Amino acid sequence: MKLELRGITKRFGSLVANDHIDLVVEPGEIHCLLGENGAGKSTLMNVLYGLYRAEEGTILLDDQPQLFDGPGEAMRAGIGMVHQHFMLVPVFTVAENVMLGHEPTRAGGRLDLDAARAMVRDISARFGFDVDPDAVVEELPVGVQQRVEIIKALSRDAKVLVFDEPTAVLTPQETDELMGIMRQLKAAGTSIVFITHKLREVREVADRITVIRLGKVVGEASPTASNAELASLMVGRAVELTVAKAPSTGTQDALVVEGLTVRDASGQPVVDDVSFTVRSGEILAIAGVQGNGQTELTEALLGLQERVAGRIRLDGAELAGATPRRILDAGVGFVPEDRTEDGLVAGMTVAENLMLDRSSGAPFVRRGTVQRAALRDFAAEKVAQYDVRPASIDAQAGQLSGGNQQKVVIARELSRPLRLLVASQPTRGVDVGSIEFIHKRIVETRDEGVPVVVVSTELDEVSALADRILVMYRGRVVGIVAGDTPREVLGLMMAGEHAGGEEHAA
Repeated sequence: MKLELRGITKRFGSLVANDHIDLVVEPGEIHCLLGENGAGKSTLMNVLYGLYRAEEGTILLDDQPQLFDGPGEAMRAGIGMVHQHFMLVPVFTVAENVMLGHEPTRAGGRLDLDAARAMVRDISARFGFDVDPDAVVEELPVGVQQRVEIIKALSRDAKVLVFDEPTAVLTPQETDELMGIMRQLKAAGTSIVFITHKLREVREVADRITVIRLGKVVGEASPTASNAELASLMVGRAVELTVAKAPSTGTQDALVVEGLTVRDASGQPVVDDVSFTVRSGEILAIAGVQGNGQTELTEALLGLQERVAGRIRLDGAELAGATPRRILDAGVGFVPEDRTEDGLVAGMTVAENLMLDRSSGAPFVRRGTVQRAALRDFAAEKVAQYDVRPASIDAQAGQLSGGNQQKVVIARELSRPLRLLVASQPTRGVDVGSIEFIHKRIVETRDEGVPVVVVSTELDEVSALADRILVMYRGRVVGIVAGDTPREVLGLMMAGEHAGGEEHAA
């Protein structure tokens, strides 16, 4: 099916999110929509999907004008959408989620769950998804949940499939699997709109690339274009794709972790006797495939895990067993891996989110009353300093793009005196210009003498930031090696193989 958008314009008050955008997607084509966070990519696709009504412009499918009053009409016309934040009911099974909204029925109006199961099995077999129709969604890995979203769209005979930042929450392995799925869909004749800001993914699967900046189409590019060319077109300026930093000069151990063990609800160790140190003015990056204990490790450092043994000392003071409040007050900054669940309160304003760590005292609270003038001045300064792009500081944080939400979290955590920064997946779902900005801020924090722990599944990020790299596998430390260790060696270590290095752990 051929998709054509002509002159699409969408406004939110005085903000023009889409400004007369033209886009053509040919049948069986992977067309990449590339742009910064907040450029208007998702808004454009929400117009296509019937979630928003454009003030101007026309949608055509196979040259026939369309007007969608909601997603139901878009789906019936052959449009499917896989959202960045999945639209699944966690407590439902895969089959129940797939049938939701167009439930097959038997005689007497009874739900035909067997028909839904058969549909899941059929689509799974066709594309090699290996999804159990009776599995409960909340018990599935993120990558499998995404396949459920794809099955939902295909079960409704989608001819045009929109992927909105589909790799933002995926591991590198899951991302590679998704790329393979997209190629299969293309081979089957499905037209794909792929929204992303990750340059490697664009060059890997796109047939054509349209770049949007500040709500306007600023050009088209070939997948053969260099990363530097794509980044420049996307951001509107030259972008440094490598992190410039001097060698660490830290010599004093600031954070000392000894024999740290974290157990899950069943008593099994998910972090198993982990020991390491981080020097003042040093970045220790923790690498590993998602699910090997990194999340539980960072949560233990912040007092968010209950079943913890071992010692955690910061500048000689014991933090093991302390409450999160005490740990934050001790000068620990925390960028959690899931900003929507743990980093922000979506219903609070941007300004209110910027003061969350300091909501109990000066300068923002006095005698139990929020000092609005001080908060507004602070928020306006940080929004400008960290290039956050809300409609206003009074906009709800949940209304921001993913990258702008991340910059709010980064701004809050780096805007107070720190003795330790723990940043988990600091650039997940963030565009190349914002990645450059966040990396610079992390390096600046390290250069101020603060010890930094960065957890990332992106090897490019690990290699760019790290002075030393700790690799985890199944909850244990495989080894601690220099920051310039080759990717190939790190990849083997992430699979559980030991490698020589400056330090070594069993």
